[in-house]
Amino acid sequence: MIFELTDQQRLVKDSVDRLMSDRYTFEARETIRKGTENWSRERWKDYAGLGLLALRVDEADGGFGCGPFDTMIVMEAFGRALALEPYVSTVLLGAGLIRLAANAEQRARLLPPLCEGRLLLAFAHSEEQSGNDLRHVAATAAPAEGGFVLNGKKTLVLHGDSADYLIVSARSSGATLDPSGIGLFLVAAEASGLSRRSYRMIDGQRAADIELNGVRVSPDNVIDASGQSLPIIQQVVEETIAALAAEAVGVMDEMLRLTSDYLRVRKQFGVEIASFQAIQHRLADMFIALEQARSMAMFAANACQSDDASHRSTCIAAAKVQISRSIRFVSQQAIQLHGGIGMTMEYKIGHLFQRATMIDTLFGNGDHHLSRLAAGSGLFAALDGCASDSR
Repeated sequence: MIFELTDQQRLVKDSVDRLMSDRYTFEARETIRKGTENWSRERWKDYAGLGLLALRVDEADGGFGCGPFDTMIVMEAFGRALALEPYVSTVLLGAGLIRLAANAEQRARLLPPLCEGRLLLAFAHSEEQSGNDLRHVAATAAPAEGGFVLNGKKTLVLHGDSADYLIVSARSSGATLDPSGIGLFLVAAEASGLSRRSYRMIDGQRAADIELNGVRVSPDNVIDASGQSLPIIQQVVEETIAALAAEAVGVMDEMLRLTSDYLRVRKQFGVEIASFQAIQHRLADMFIALEQARSMAMFAANACQSDDASHRSTCIAAAKVQISRSIRFVSQQAIQLHGGIGMTMEYKIGHLFQRATMIDTLFGNGDHHLSRLAAGSGLFAALDGCASDSR
């Protein structure tokens, strides 16, 4: 696969890199992180002004209709800057589900304000016992007066405390692990019977646990009641994993830069420790791991364009395995080479380590996805399908 940025992608990259460099310094991020919401609505307006919120929304719905490679560019920049805003929850998960599952009226109602930065979404899917199994949905959706009544609990809803609407997965039929019977429902954050418990995660971003007690969903807020929402959920989650792979590349790139810079000023026996051959070998190993991850992030973005669900799923699992291995290695090396300063919260490297840990964990770590590969046809079958793919 030959990857070169188009003129439009270069413009996106230059714009988002300039924004993050000018307005998302580490000091500015610390001010945001310690604020009330732990993210910046001003920066969210900036994202909207640059069109970043509308990248994956179809042109017919008020967006730009861009592909996963454009998302990759943005997420890599966010990774380097450690952006705290709800981009994953609103743009990748929320808008992704609306784009693929909602009807024309719902898309017209929700996507334009989302693109303008006036609407925040969150995806409430994970449950306490679900682990990383997307089929595991115990929350129920019972028909009532043309709509549905929802009951159940959801956990680790990314930015669920600040969302205006939650997209809730709930089961209208079948047992807990049945792949069929799962629907998608739009619920206002202030709906009667809905309660939220918010908390900060280890990387400084926010999440919430959601409880649904007799929450009524009107017919116009039923996104998909066919019971066949699981393939859509899987596709959106896989696209999000690909985007997080790109963010991981940005995190590792910044880790390597900071570590290299630090070793050039840290001295031992009167000389820079960056001049020691053993240190140079470790930096070279970090660079190799980073480039392996970068290649697999491109591989994942390319796989998101496939219409073959099985092929896409295998490729995304393979990418997550390599991202997990690379990000663990680069993170551990960065902390060790920094020494004690790497463990302080006054220095950026520790925050990068925390975000790296969260990226590794979200939607299943490398071990989970390696098990998926082992249980399926494996990576080589996927590579055969990718051999002739192009952008």
